[in-house]
Amino acid sequence: MVKKAYGDAALSKTRVYEWFSRFKNKEMSIEDQHRSERPSTSRTDENVKKINALVREDRRRTIDQLCEMSGISWSSVQRILSEDLHMKRVAAKFVPRLLTGEQRERRLRACLELQDQLKEDPEFFSKVITGDESWCYGYNPETKQQSSQWMAPGSPRPKKARQVKSNIKTLLICFFDCRGVVHAEFVPSGQTVNQQFYWDGLKRLREKIRKKRADLWRTGDWFFRHDNAPATPPSP
Repeated sequence: MVKKAYGDAALSKTRVYEWFSRFKNKEMSIEDQHRSERPSTSRTDENVKKINALVREDRRRTIDQLCEMSGISWSSVQRILSEDLHMKRVAAKFVPRLLTGEQRERRLRACLELQDQLKEDPEFFSKVITGDESWCYGYNPETKQQSSQWMAPGSPRPKKARQVKSNIKTLLICFFDCRGVVHAEFVPSGQTVNQQFYWDGLKRLREKIRKKRADLWRTGDWFFRHDNAPATPPSP
């Protein structure tokens, strides 16, 4: 449409991409930058080594921080990272906890057993209702951008464990299946999660299954699975 309206005066696609890149890099001028006959010296071996050292000290440093610490322009730092060091920012993969080799092996065996059951009954997973409990903590989670790091080609994706937990917390008990949440409740403040409380919770779950999963309730062909790693110490 722009080409049709302005003809030969319209910007080329390459030029549009170039301006977009400059605006993104906080270069607001639409004038061509003055170029001397000599090549730019910003990407010298010394500056490449300097940026490489700063990144390796802390891979979470942003380009703005690297510019401030090195005295090199934003565009030069960006080109050193991408063209000389062949690095790009990669967000850390969130995992519940960093598992030991034995824990990973045990989980693998459990998954293989579930896979075998699924082969015997293709509808197996639709019949499973899972229960779990987890503390909900009050904290400000790190954003994806904040957790990203500069990584070289072939480097493994960084991981991060759970956030540092605060003293503000409440316990959530949740039961769900492949269709969504069947029943969830927060444990009242001061309430002890003992045998009686858990039994009463199962009664509430039973009623929710009757109302929300009438097909399973009618046939009785369903399974209940609950995480056996308690989020709170057992009480009598």
